[in-house]
Amino acid sequence: MEFSTNGKNGSYVKIEHFDDKKTTALADNYKNILSLIGEDEKREGLTDTPLRVAKAIQFLTQGYAMNPEDILRSAMFKEDYKQMVIVKDIEIYSMCEHHMIPFFGKAHVAYIPNGYITGLSKIARVVEAFSRRLQVQERLTTQIKECIHNTLNPLGVAVVIEAQHLCMQMRGVQKQHSVTTTSDFTGAFERKETREEFIHLIGTNLH
Repeated sequence: MEFSTNGKNGSYVKIEHFDDKKTTALADNYKNILSLIGEDEKREGLTDTPLRVAKAIQFLTQGYAMNPEDILRSAMFKEDYKQMVIVKDIEIYSMCEHHMIPFFGKAHVAYIPNGYITGLSKIARVVEAFSRRLQVQERLTTQIKECIHNTLNPLGVAVVIEAQHLCMQMRGVQKQHSVTTTSDFTGAFERKETREEFIHLIGTNLH
């Protein structure tokens, strides 16, 4: 995986950690892909491309190495709070499993605690863990909901994702301004009034 940190005197230092065997195997395959599409993999501008892409694909799919439930459990706290907790506008970057072309957008996540809360950043990390895999938006929405439901056992969970899919914009139907919205609800959010409150709040600019 790839990490960044600050070096001496505030200087920027980039530190990369990748599986060497996996990186080499991926780079060899990408070199073959360049040749198959008609490029000269030995051309100056492409010399290091297979290695760069091999590292990039590992970064873009790093979610396979993350356990979202463990992320939530790492910051669970007893708290007698039973009102809605919303983390909205969480940026997502994922790759469609059908064409391995990116889709991106925002996730809005809410839960109503039932004895336990979790660190707010952990909700965003759960979204990241599932989105950094080959995905379809529908499954991504449900996986986030089920992870929070199974780990925190809250009174309810709500997830809405709005995303643009480059597989629709760059190829296929080529509709550049289309947005796909998916949602999944459980528990208290299955009640109309609770669900409507959530939808209202994620659509309201309160800051």
